Amino acid sequence: MDFLHDVLTLLHLVGFAALFGGFFTQLKTREPVVNNAMLHGALTQLVTGVLLVGLASGVKDDDFTVDNTKIGVKLVVVLVITVLLFLWRRRPSITRGMLMTIGGLTLLNAIIAVFWH
Repeated sequence: MDFLHDVLTLLHLVGFAALFGGFFTQLKTREPVVNNAMLHGALTQLVTGVLLVGLASGVKDDDFTVDNTKIGVKLVVVLVITVLLFLWRRRPSITRGMLMTIGGLTLLNAIIAVFWH
């Protein structure tokens, strides 16, 4: 189980890197778009996050419990990100405001993951 957890955690971090990296590459362009890195990163985070929670929920350890409120908030945030990316992916460009919203929500999800205990 530890190996599976480690692999899913690694893939979750790769998804974050793709999403946030894709966002950063669009900051310097004149007409930003939703790129494949952003979309695939968000989907990777969504899938691996759900699998990580499912794996953690099955652990029988008195010293560990899943914080369902934290997980619920993170799930809502990544779902909003994913929906926004799907809605804007076919457009010729994305507004700066929407780009910053997607980047801000991505950063918010990382902040929740690290600082919410």
